[in-house]
Amino acid sequence: MNPAFSVIIFTTVAGAAQGMVVTLALALLAGMQIAPGFASMALIVAEAMLLIGLGASFAHLGRPERAWRAALMWRTSWLSREVIVLPAFIGVVALWWFALRNGVQTPLLPLAAIVVAALLWYCTGMIYACLRFIQEWAQPLTIVNFTLLGLSSGLILTSALAALWGEVALLRISAPCALVVTLVAWGTRMLALRHNATLKHRSTLQSATGIQATRLVQKSMGMSAGSFNTREFFHGASRAALGQIKLGFIVLGFVLPALLLLWGIAGASTLAFVLALLVQVPGLVADRWFFFAQAKHPQNLYYQVVS
Repeated sequence: MNPAFSVIIFTTVAGAAQGMVVTLALALLAGMQIAPGFASMALIVAEAMLLIGLGASFAHLGRPERAWRAALMWRTSWLSREVIVLPAFIGVVALWWFALRNGVQTPLLPLAAIVVAALLWYCTGMIYACLRFIQEWAQPLTIVNFTLLGLSSGLILTSALAALWGEVALLRISAPCALVVTLVAWGTRMLALRHNATLKHRSTLQSATGIQATRLVQKSMGMSAGSFNTREFFHGASRAALGQIKLGFIVLGFVLPALLLLWGIAGASTLAFVLALLVQVPGLVADRWFFFAQAKHPQNLYYQVVS
């Protein structure tokens, strides 16, 4: 598939915002004392990130003024359900911030934030996991990885902000949790990559053309230039480039952040947590790009070569 940059931005930024909101909610529900000023600031950051993600999703539409129609198919479409749940989550975060600003302490809003964030992760993951004809996505690890990557980035973001703000009590919990979740996310992502590397695709050139010859080689797509199909469903990157991007997101998205978190925990270093955040961002973008690029749409069996 050819990854749309707007979708990459949306899933990366919104996922991190969800992870930070869930971290704050769990900390408050556990009875941790967090400065109201810090909680308010973190919710503002999360709200801004969610709005950026929402704006990026609009950029993916051909006719943004008709975006409201995307919610009409909520009975059968996971995309429509995501379109409904995302504004609901934005509203919950805004309501929670407003309550904090007015000194209202209630466990209902943090609990609602956790539930809606989990629902949003599930809807986003199911958009891709429900597509059975794209076998790289049609697996439970798709939803697991969307959730764990969001939690990992949200925990690292929370740890960096807590270190800069001086929220030591929160940092002592969020930093070890960030390390554990990042390592688990690394493990599940590697399992997904291993699964995809050993896939035996049900659709073949023989099944696509109806020609049952043992050896079948496509020499031309039957046209002299590219088309919508060749632009939208294939990224055009070489196998070597894909290998470099894969190595890049493993190192930047998991290995270096984990090492920097270890440094931050052992040395109580604010710089380490900030660097972990800065390093992970391009790693997550590369990971999301690879997630889309690795998916092999069956229609590419018809459009492999431009003659």
